Amino acid sequence: MVDEKTLQNIPHLDMLDALHGPFVPEHAIKDSKTLAQREKLSNKVVGSFEEAVRLSGLRDGMTISFHHHFRSGDQIVNRVVDKLAEMGFRDLTLAASSLTDIHAPLIRHIQSGVIRRIETSGLRGALANAVSNGLMDIPVVFRSHGGRAYAIEQGELSIDVAFLGAPSCDPYGNANGYSRDRDTGVICGSMGYAKVDAQYAKKTVILTNNLVPYPNAPFGIPESDVDYIVLMDEIGDPDGIMKGATRFTQNPKELLIAQRAADVIYASGRFQNGFSMQMGSGGASLAVARYLREMMLKSGVKASFALGGITGSIVDMHEEGLIKKILDVQSFDLKAAQSLKNNRFHQQISASYYASPSNPGTAVNQLDVVVLSALEVDCNYDVNVLTGSDGIIRGAIGGHPDTAAGASVAIVVAPLIRGRIPTVVEKVGTVVTPGKTVDVIVTDQGIAVNPHRINLTRNLREAGIPLCSIEELKEKAERIVGKPKPIPYTDRVVGVVAYRDNTVIDVIRQVKP
Repeated sequence: MVDEKTLQNIPHLDMLDALHGPFVPEHAIKDSKTLAQREKLSNKVVGSFEEAVRLSGLRDGMTISFHHHFRSGDQIVNRVVDKLAEMGFRDLTLAASSLTDIHAPLIRHIQSGVIRRIETSGLRGALANAVSNGLMDIPVVFRSHGGRAYAIEQGELSIDVAFLGAPSCDPYGNANGYSRDRDTGVICGSMGYAKVDAQYAKKTVILTNNLVPYPNAPFGIPESDVDYIVLMDEIGDPDGIMKGATRFTQNPKELLIAQRAADVIYASGRFQNGFSMQMGSGGASLAVARYLREMMLKSGVKASFALGGITGSIVDMHEEGLIKKILDVQSFDLKAAQSLKNNRFHQQISASYYASPSNPGTAVNQLDVVVLSALEVDCNYDVNVLTGSDGIIRGAIGGHPDTAAGASVAIVVAPLIRGRIPTVVEKVGTVVTPGKTVDVIVTDQGIAVNPHRINLTRNLREAGIPLCSIEELKEKAERIVGKPKPIPYTDRVVGVVAYRDNTVIDVIRQVKP
């Protein structure tokens, strides 16, 4: 019961009494308009891209961000930067979750001064080649998916305006990577990398060609994280979005590596009911899932969840009852995207949920096993997934160091030799994943276990899996193709590789002409 003294201390009590009820602002008085009428009168859809930019407050020198869920079908990055160039913007920082070969047109915007800095997880194609040869005055900052989310959360990477393409969005900003109303058109599945940008950017602009009725639920990005919506005729090429995202192999060498990796998982001590896993999206790492499926069917073992970039192979195992739940930060193919749309046990998660080191319960820390690819591995078990044997940037960090750090058993698969180039070397060209987080190297010529993993070594030996040292793998590669010549670099730094906690783990230097 409220006493008299308490009543006396309530401000403006006399005014409330006079109103005989709660104060209701004039604009909040209820009306009888229909939902369609309200959507037309008060929504976040603006008349043009230029209007959205003006309302966002974007100025020279600010940071803009994009997601890469549209992959090789992306039409957002190039069109937005083209338009910003027409509007006269300069010295912008482009903070994309990753960039691919389709983004070569950015080269001219770097040369003209529209883009001054880039932060990303990866670069490929002509843009990567140009950066490796000294295109930019300021080094590109490369971050893992978890490291990027952490940098955004901590304010180290501060986004002024996020431009995010969405295959469906309602008039208030609830956006998703698919549409409930149709099975055709643009679909990208999970919007895990875009979710962090939308949440932390000062202003968020959704670009869509598919405005759907409110509420667009379930949603990947909630309306509370969206400021403006721009309708576009096209946001992405459906074929490019899903084409090439996964690569099923029939290569005998890659199949051998996959079989050996599956054997390692089986003998690791982690292969038991309720284990969790993440598989790669191409070649040998993708094939591991096929061999693991056979082992699970034969032994009756079921996984609690699969994590990461999700493929149709993982969806198939889920539908067979071999995997109970799927946590999807990026849908790698159409089957995965459609599963996300239709299956309540297939959940899209943000990059922060996936791998940010700021969260002790982050999903990568719950992994039993992860299978990862590599361009190079060295005698310290350090892994390079970013630069090629010629020193040119040609890849992406992705979630490589995040999952290696979090998983109980991190397995790196790679052929001992690619063409005439050894994969196991004395020292990798660029350290992306530190060797202390890598447990096993599986090649077609042998398997090496990090000597610090004593229990794992014992388990594999007891299972009859032949092992060798990492030095023996290096020597075997050199006997076949010789010792690689050092890559000639200049002293100029063109890239900075940040570890997932945002400390610098390595730098990339300009290759000599």
